[in-house]
Amino acid sequence: MNGPSPERLCVVLLAGGAPWEAGVLQALGEARIVVTKRCVDVPDLMASAASGAAAVAVVSGDLPRLDAEAVMHLLRYDVRTLGVSADPSAGERLARLGVVETTAPDPAAVVAAVLRVAARDVVADPDGDDGRATGRHLDEGRPSARGRVLAVWGPAGSPGRTTVAVGLADALAAAGRPVLLVDADPYGGTIAQQLGVLDEISGLLAVARMANLGTLDGEALARACRRVGDRFDLVTGLPRADRRVEVRPDVLGTVLATAADGSDVVVDCGFCLEDPDVPLARDRMTLDALAAADEVVVVGTAEPAGLARLARGLVELRDVAGGVPLRVVVNRMRPTLGWSERDIVGMIEGYARPLGVHFLPEDRAAVDRALVAGRALSELGESHLRAALTELATALDPSAPVLSRAAARPAGRRGLRRRLAG
Repeated sequence: MNGPSPERLCVVLLAGGAPWEAGVLQALGEARIVVTKRCVDVPDLMASAASGAAAVAVVSGDLPRLDAEAVMHLLRYDVRTLGVSADPSAGERLARLGVVETTAPDPAAVVAAVLRVAARDVVADPDGDDGRATGRHLDEGRPSARGRVLAVWGPAGSPGRTTVAVGLADALAAAGRPVLLVDADPYGGTIAQQLGVLDEISGLLAVARMANLGTLDGEALARACRRVGDRFDLVTGLPRADRRVEVRPDVLGTVLATAADGSDVVVDCGFCLEDPDVPLARDRMTLDALAAADEVVVVGTAEPAGLARLARGLVELRDVAGGVPLRVVVNRMRPTLGWSERDIVGMIEGYARPLGVHFLPEDRAAVDRALVAGRALSELGESHLRAALTELATALDPSAPVLSRAAARPAGRRGLRRRLAG
């Protein structure tokens, strides 16, 4: 099948009073394309999509209320959006919203574009992707110069996830990399307070709004960031947990993809992983961060309860994150616990096959100094924890060799798992 015939092709139209509306209506009629409704505004357009009577929405690209949420709503009813604008630069902005194509306000050009967009609706590629613009950034074929997205996740129980995220961003920046740290904890971010950043405006909410309007690019993202100690940039988090509803599904993925165009990105995630099929799940931000990640840094603690939570978390994460590479960081490691790094590596490998297992020492004094001063560890001199984070950052370099995971013997793995279970 080469696409729908003009006799059966129906569209909805929202011109917003644009001068091209009359000419386009006439041209569509002459091409035997049925305009089922001339909508008065964006909510009317969204309501019209539910009828299932149209394949394409022809909309003015200059509508103030046209955003990614509206385009996604149309897509849920298999309605593709065609933008019409006299501005040659409008296409890039509208594409960020998920608009399939943008054309000039010439009646013949609009008719031809409607046919092309409708054909995308029914012609699937060999991989099963029907070409629908979902608003989600696809990272396949990412160029080598592009930065990486590193999601720092850990189970409940305060494993030190935020401390690791901040320390990792600081260590990567110290190695000469451009780094952006994103506070994406849906329960309310604390990185700004931890680093002494006084900011009344949430950077995350600001960039989420821009992404939803299709105006987010590298320059806009840079304006929303705060500089931390001349080392790395920070997107501050949510001021309150109830504000998470303002970051709609998939927006965080767009933000992270934009950020990775110019730097490595470290994301501090939440701890809970709810059902990914629930669109408004409170941990949708965490799921979106994991989906956008090139690598997930999983943080756990070395004491018995912390390792038990880590083991359960690795199983849960495997079901949610699929094939995203994992790297495990065991925090607060100390000799008084009675087991070795070798034992812990063996236990972890019973639940997952990470790229590497790294250990951070218990260094309460260094952490307390940094928290009280509102500074990064690197600003307060040398410490055991800072040295371990530097080793972690070095291992995360794509050119670095993968750490050996053959350290544990089966007996050690079974022994530690029995002790944790008991």
